[in-house]
Amino acid sequence: MLVARSVALFVVAAFFEIGGAWLVWQGVREHRGWAWIAAGVVALGLYGFVATLQPEADFGRILAAYGGIFVAGSLAWGWVADGYRPDRFDIVGAGVCLVGMAVIMYAPRRH
Repeated sequence: MLVARSVALFVVAAFFEIGGAWLVWQGVREHRGWAWIAAGVVALGLYGFVATLQPEADFGRILAAYGGIFVAGSLAWGWVADGYRPDRFDIVGAGVCLVGMAVIMYAPRRH
């Protein structure tokens, strides 16, 4: 159950971080204005809050593991939101990152 909760929190955090960055990008690079930028800043703040809800207590481990979710999530976001189609190297790279995330976060450890 802890793994499922942790993965769900990673996915929610990715939604806020990637979505927030995308909103800022749209506001600045696509000239959509300050409302988009402000919404992005709020979403990025929510990402920071969601990350603190992880059951694991080690900040460095959580952020390192989250990196795998961020990489895969960013490619998925680009595909859905911008029509960017990842190639096989993007997909393999994201898979490697997700395996790394699982090793960092969920490998059995002696405490």
